[in-house]
Amino acid sequence: MDSCNPAFDWAADGKEQILRRCPKCLCDSIIGHGRRRKQAHDENRDWIEIRRGTCKLCKLTFTFLPVFSPPYTHYSLMARSQALRRYFLEHRSLENAAPSLKDPDRTPDPSTLRRWFRSLDSSQPAFSFLRPTLRAIADWLARGEQLQCGLLCLSWPTLFPFLQIFWPLRL
Repeated sequence: MDSCNPAFDWAADGKEQILRRCPKCLCDSIIGHGRRRKQAHDENRDWIEIRRGTCKLCKLTFTFLPVFSPPYTHYSLMARSQALRRYFLEHRSLENAAPSLKDPDRTPDPSTLRRWFRSLDSSQPAFSFLRPTLRAIADWLARGEQLQCGLLCLSWPTLFPFLQIFWPLRL
């Protein structure tokens, strides 16, 4: 995975990945158990194909998700990053901050965007810490500065997952 590369396709990165070590029995006993489709809406995709595996020893089944598609979600973290930028930096309303999607009929409701943003910052008054932080990040990125954590490189498309890792303000 190289999230610093503008042509990086996060969905293809996880398409073939399968871990072998079972987190329950700690043995290298996971074998492929097919594939399935998952919703992961953003500008370039609406569904992605993901791998499944099963542990031969303890019989647990696992789903291997790409890093930008969290479990139980319908929108990629790239789409969430775009909405975050539109709302907090471009000062769009919640209705107009929705991300651009490949399938325009899947536009998230404003309450969904509010829930995404609240997952990063639940301070009172609403988002009182997130707004100035995003302004500082915008200035930082405009100067061309880079921050990398492992294989994740801070950029506008990776903003949401970066904030989830480094800045979980759940006050």
